[in-house]
Amino acid sequence: MAWKIRCEYLLRIPAANTCRGAGKGRKRMNDKRNSGNTLYLECRSGISGDMTVAALLDLGATEENLRRTLAKLPVDGYEIKIQRIRKNGLDVCDFDVILEEEHTHTHRAEHTHSGHEEHEHSHETGTHMHEHGHEHAHAHRTWRDIEQLLRAADLKPRVLELSLKMFRFVAEAEGRAHGCAPEEVHFHEVGAVDSIVDIVGTAACLEELGVERVVASDLWEGSGHVRCQHGVLPVPVPAVLAIAEAHGLTLRQTEQQGEMVTPTGAAIAALSEGRHPSHFRVKGVGLGAGKKEFPRANILRAMLIEEEPEGELWLLESNIDDCTGEALGYAMERLLEAGARDAFFTPIYMKKNRPAYKLSVLCDEERIREMDEILFRETTTIGVRRCRVERDTLERRFAEAETPLGTAKVKICTLPGGEETAYPEYESVKDLAGKSGKSYSEVYRLVKEAAEWGLRE
Repeated sequence: MAWKIRCEYLLRIPAANTCRGAGKGRKRMNDKRNSGNTLYLECRSGISGDMTVAALLDLGATEENLRRTLAKLPVDGYEIKIQRIRKNGLDVCDFDVILEEEHTHTHRAEHTHSGHEEHEHSHETGTHMHEHGHEHAHAHRTWRDIEQLLRAADLKPRVLELSLKMFRFVAEAEGRAHGCAPEEVHFHEVGAVDSIVDIVGTAACLEELGVERVVASDLWEGSGHVRCQHGVLPVPVPAVLAIAEAHGLTLRQTEQQGEMVTPTGAAIAALSEGRHPSHFRVKGVGLGAGKKEFPRANILRAMLIEEEPEGELWLLESNIDDCTGEALGYAMERLLEAGARDAFFTPIYMKKNRPAYKLSVLCDEERIREMDEILFRETTTIGVRRCRVERDTLERRFAEAETPLGTAKVKICTLPGGEETAYPEYESVKDLAGKSGKSYSEVYRLVKEAAEWGLRE
């Protein structure tokens, strides 16, 4: 992409009202910037790009590093504003990107955190290239354009890696929503300056804080509809749903009207690949402000945590001899949807030689009450026994394997000796088998071989 682009932009940051370190009243996290940190994003008021940058600045990432990183981007036409504000009585950091052509507006649409009608979903498909002398704030860009722009910016390797990954998540989701290849998606808002700043700014802060692992809570989302270029869409919008499905994120819809999770925010949360923290010790907390006023504090909490071993769970069991198979199957679906780690049936014989099933549920301690409620409501049981159990687990992560039949999702597990092995995900194998006409076993073998070849590279 042979664009000659001006690299001028404004950074108006009030010296006495900034969000350096942990902000007023919270300990700075400079001593926590070693590598290997785990970041926990608590998304009880949703998540967007500006909220994330604000929370990470409040957690300890520095404005100086943010300035240096953003100065490398070959884009102009904006200024950033960083300040401290109060949300429901809490002292929090606020981060905003103001486009030059929108100075008459209070905030950009993407980050009103209630619906970005004019921008986030205003994109098209096709091959529409720009060869102007510089970038405009609302130029349409393809995924290839953005990738080349980022690679030309001389970013740190980790910052580049994270930035490309987050943009790729959005490109794949938008491509799926609009029925085209990710490379053909034309980004308007997501490819515009403000979202480039949000994503690269997030990556810069993560790199500075030494974050290697991201975990996230359920994503609390609003309801209703948002208006965009393509019409009125329901909340969550298609791109958010596609990202959540592809990366194992759990959405928790609320009665709050409007959008609380933006596609950019979902892409950031997708770095967790659906991982939730169980037991952890907090090493630092940062609070990032959303732009809307909700009855509950509209903030994103970002925490550096130290996870406790995940070996302790609770086992709930009930013997059932008078419930239909349909009801039992539905009960299992409800249990898994509600957060059970596992649920399974064991054929047993009860008193008087009655054939029956033992329903077993593994869950975290905080979910016991919810599991009990489902068991009593959806089955005929009149009692549930429980006990604490321990387990050993392997470190795991999700990845994608490229095969001649297409891309498949795999789980990579680290064995005690340090070697890694790959396990193809059932849904991916099933999908490729159905499309190719090959057997499940043959596709499973192809995916596993491709994944383990990639691990040896």
